[in-house]
Amino acid sequence: MSDTMQQMTLAARPVGAPKDSDFALVEKPLPIPAEGEVLVRLHAFSLDPYMRGRMDDAKSYAAPVPIGGVMEAGGVGEVIASQSPHFTVGDMAFGMFGWASHGCLPANQMRKLDDTLPTSTALGVLGMPGFTGWYGLTQLGRPKAGETLVVAAATGPVGSMVGQMAKARGLRTVAIAGGADKCALALEKFGFDAAIDHHAHENASSLRKAIAEAAPKGIDIYFENVGGKVFEAVLPLMNTFGRIPVCGMISGYNAGALGGGAVAEGPDRLPVLWRSILVKQMSVNGFIISNHYDEYPTFLKEVAPLVATGQLAYLEDIVEGLENAPRAFMGLLEGRNIGKQIVKLT
Repeated sequence: MSDTMQQMTLAARPVGAPKDSDFALVEKPLPIPAEGEVLVRLHAFSLDPYMRGRMDDAKSYAAPVPIGGVMEAGGVGEVIASQSPHFTVGDMAFGMFGWASHGCLPANQMRKLDDTLPTSTALGVLGMPGFTGWYGLTQLGRPKAGETLVVAAATGPVGSMVGQMAKARGLRTVAIAGGADKCALALEKFGFDAAIDHHAHENASSLRKAIAEAAPKGIDIYFENVGGKVFEAVLPLMNTFGRIPVCGMISGYNAGALGGGAVAEGPDRLPVLWRSILVKQMSVNGFIISNHYDEYPTFLKEVAPLVATGQLAYLEDIVEGLENAPRAFMGLLEGRNIGKQIVKLT
């Protein structure tokens, strides 16, 4: 066994979109687990849009990655050394190990994985993204049969979970995705009733007309994970008592964080938003999924059997090699991935 490990660290804070020089691949001595700790050799780790916010030195719900610090990520791998009775060598485990070849954490910060399912599912469909979609829809979207749901980034791990869960509950489901291929996936793989290519619409007005045709009875639930022109297009189509769970705004992540609640420059659309919320009596709920892991066992109990039997579809976009993680992450922020973005370590 090698006595060194590799980590991808934050070399500089990005201005706009991240670039290669914002990251640095470093080699360090392999840690020795202390009492209660477990050492894992990673097989794969997750890339997620929220990581862009961690690169900014701005006030948020979580501390930023320090310069020289390891990029944050959930990972899965094999236990190779353990000082905890809860894990033995050979166990497969999940933990927030970061962009790295190995990770060492206290056992109480890790989760042993079900070896009957592919370990990668703990990063996507049965991990944080899938749980985000399930929680936002079931707890905040409050779906009812016969209603209409719209979700953007519909072929991603969050959007595809939202669409399939809503469809199973008897809703009409409308996907918004970037490109004809993703729209085809939304229809054929994830079972959406309609799919709209936002790349085919230059502005919110044009996109709104397409959405209105796909949702002739209006929109009861808009699952917000993108923002930008999609949100502008959707808002006027929301029905009275509509619900908008908000888990992300990926369209603006590369603009940098608006620390301290500052408002971006440009036209002030806030009065229109507030009036819409008032007169349509809508519920708009922002949520950070890490605050809701008490519901994770319920999610796993419902969704894991659906994944195991193939009743719930998922899609993974695999890139190999820790050194290729930065480029894959940049592509993720631009929507170039198809499915859950995962870095596989060889």
